[in-house]
Amino acid sequence: MLSQTRFSRRNYLAGVGAGVTVGVAGCLGGGDDTVTIAHMPIFPDLQYYVMEAEGYLSEIDAPIENQEFGNGPDIVQAMGGGEIDIAMFGVVPAMITIDRGIGAQVTAANIKEPMAILTHDEFAPLWDEHGSDAFDVWADETGEQFTFGTFPQGSVPDVLLRYWLQQEGVDPEADVTITEINGANAVFQAIANDEIDGASIMEPVPSRVAEEGLPYATFRTSAEIMPGQPAAVTLMTDSVRESPVATQFLSQHVRATTFIDENPSATAEIVESGIGMPAEQAEQALAGPLANFVTDPREIEAGTEIFAEFAADNGQTDDQLTLEQIFDYSVYDTL
Repeated sequence: MLSQTRFSRRNYLAGVGAGVTVGVAGCLGGGDDTVTIAHMPIFPDLQYYVMEAEGYLSEIDAPIENQEFGNGPDIVQAMGGGEIDIAMFGVVPAMITIDRGIGAQVTAANIKEPMAILTHDEFAPLWDEHGSDAFDVWADETGEQFTFGTFPQGSVPDVLLRYWLQQEGVDPEADVTITEINGANAVFQAIANDEIDGASIMEPVPSRVAEEGLPYATFRTSAEIMPGQPAAVTLMTDSVRESPVATQFLSQHVRATTFIDENPSATAEIVESGIGMPAEQAEQALAGPLANFVTDPREIEAGTEIFAEFAADNGQTDDQLTLEQIFDYSVYDTL
């Protein structure tokens, strides 16, 4: 966990702003009216940062407490401990949460098709000549297996990478090396330091790589690999979904999605302050092919079914979850 900040309607209206609070959050499900939101400092959670920066959270009739995490598995653990009411994180960790019997469902998508497979510039010519055998040729020529860096196993970037490799007839366990890296900044540093040969990652990393002229490029986008690919979603506990907070929160989520689409310059400034990407690079990323922000959960149904099958086959969930188990459409449908 990286940071924890508390917001309330009363404080916002009084102009007090955000103050730091310490300790375990008092959750709505635990008898307290505080609503605790988990999120990550990544592009797919950008709606959260817009809601925070633009004061949209003040429209929710409950004290809001946020907790920022570096990866999805840590959010799953916090969900299991009853510390989180609303989680904005990857669809696979959301499935794992549901599979573990924690009462929660996905009420919104945050983004679709936001990932890119980056590879070293020397790899693409090998693929053009040898196809998926390029990984073997790479190993022969360099003396080492091709190494991908991505988020920990079970995360959305990791699952997309493994899915793509398997679709190409490449064994993710035997034919390449996949290194777990926590956080988008750490993935970028691994690329900048030439520690990895490729990555499965979302913005802002691809734009930073291009801006800084590093010898890596987008080899595949997630839209090419899996049209409608899900990524970050909004998961709500049962207690939140059954309260007015659910509709209030999604109303502000839709508002944030619209803001992102209509105000790229202002959104880029929010990216810089909230996620740490320079505004100029952020605006370029927002105009790129990976910035597909949405709220309607139905826009990621097809890809979610594929991810659910993949997660079950790879032992990340005990059972293959159905769309009915994963999604609660009723909150969005009331908007």
